[in-house]
Amino acid sequence: MKGIVPPLITPLSARDTLDVEGLHRLLDHVIRGGVSGVFILGTTGEAPSLSYRLRREMIDQTTRIVAGRVPVLVGVTDTAFVESVELSQHAADCGADAAVLTTPYYFPAGQTELTVYIQNIAPLIPLPLMLYNMPGLTKVWFDIETLRTLSAIDSIVGVKDSSGDLKYFSELCKLKTERPDWSVLLGPEALLAEAHALGGDGGVSGGANVAPQLFVDCYQRLVDGDETAVRAARERIDAFQAIYDVGKYASRHIKATKSALSILGICSDLPADPFHRFLQPQREQVARILRRIGIL
Repeated sequence: MKGIVPPLITPLSARDTLDVEGLHRLLDHVIRGGVSGVFILGTTGEAPSLSYRLRREMIDQTTRIVAGRVPVLVGVTDTAFVESVELSQHAADCGADAAVLTTPYYFPAGQTELTVYIQNIAPLIPLPLMLYNMPGLTKVWFDIETLRTLSAIDSIVGVKDSSGDLKYFSELCKLKTERPDWSVLLGPEALLAEAHALGGDGGVSGGANVAPQLFVDCYQRLVDGDETAVRAARERIDAFQAIYDVGKYASRHIKATKSALSILGICSDLPADPFHRFLQPQREQVARILRRIGIL
């Protein structure tokens, strides 16, 4: 897996109700933008706030709509071991291409516990498995030595890192000397160029929900070594980051992304409980930023 893989939002039309038409428009939008795959039920997809029924519906509908056009990666993280296994089985039954698993949250695990947890669960997940380092929300890192141990598991095909720590990311990329088949993808989209320089394979960029072509073009210019085009793309990406400064709560990243998609007429902006959608003044701020960079 290389390139840009948007961590897809979950469009909702009401509480516990998937906006299926909006999901269809969103998937067509990002696929037309040239993304290398889609990652559903991650952080941007609000997975921990969704019912198990809705998570399964999201998998059903996404795999149906994508219909093999790009790989579908499915987040299967849960506080319960068995729920992660069962969700991954459902994803496999629906034709998904890979599962994505971060560290169990709420109770923080030690590295020995985490190592054994992955060693136990990986053989039960019937899909290639990407590990997901998200310490800001799970409170636990995948230490580099832990990942080195886990690299012995053939079904693990890479790591997504959302820590924002480039020193850690650099060490992570060095593990590809032991597992050259691994994909190492970065979460924080503003650091896409730095990650590429360190040996990263692309980005799981939330902004690619809204402006997929912008992030795809930046990645391709990085691969081509076109420094002038990279600078131009980075300037627009940096300007795009201003939408995440709208609002005052930590949930503003998800709300801004959903608000932008609603403004573009792609899908509903309703977030999952307990979050609230942006009010009109915040929507107008988002719209101004989109106009400034030529997206709206």
